[in-house]
Amino acid sequence: MSGSEPSSPEHLQHRRSPHPTLPGHVVAAGERVADRPESWPVRGSSTPYASPFIDVVVDEVEMPHGGTMRRTTVRHDAAVGVVVLDDDGRVLLLEQYRHPVGARLVELPAGLLDIAGEPAQDAAARELAEEADLVASRWDPLVSLRSSPGFTDERVEVFLARGLSAVAADARTDREDEEADMAAVWVPLEDAVAAVLDGRITNSLAVAGLLACHIRANEGTSA
Repeated sequence: MSGSEPSSPEHLQHRRSPHPTLPGHVVAAGERVADRPESWPVRGSSTPYASPFIDVVVDEVEMPHGGTMRRTTVRHDAAVGVVVLDDDGRVLLLEQYRHPVGARLVELPAGLLDIAGEPAQDAAARELAEEADLVASRWDPLVSLRSSPGFTDERVEVFLARGLSAVAADARTDREDEEADMAAVWVPLEDAVAAVLDGRITNSLAVAGLLACHIRANEGTSA
């Protein structure tokens, strides 16, 4: 075992000394913490499965300190989600059956960016009308998330929608498959957050969106 410590990665050089008792470097209060673009070289790639919905790609990835590793990625369209907040502090939640997990999950209105060139906010408005029969006059970006970056490249932009009105009855979308069986419920935001924290709501978009909305409301920036 070598007696010398490995040098810190370049992006940690500006940080303070390691934690006095625990592994890792100390980030100063107020210092910017953010994801960073990075791409390791790919020596070879194959696509054993492709469909209009997802592609499965297997890459041989070259590691920085030598050797390779095999990584399987599910390529997936980006997506949007919507936290819908009414004037009385209630949020709209959808109960939808999800076959892969064998459960009816409590979720936000959401959908894919599957129209070429469509801005994320426009897609969010489209999904809100299609899934919840609602139109919003005020839209604000709320939070961004990567669903499960260990195996998929899906990224989701979540918006906060307010100033609500109903889509005219003769202009509503005919829903199919699982969406035809969805139920819409209005829940006080505080109750929805409590359901997240005690594990009754587990959908990642709903968890992130509801907590972000709660924080923003408590900061007074959602008024």
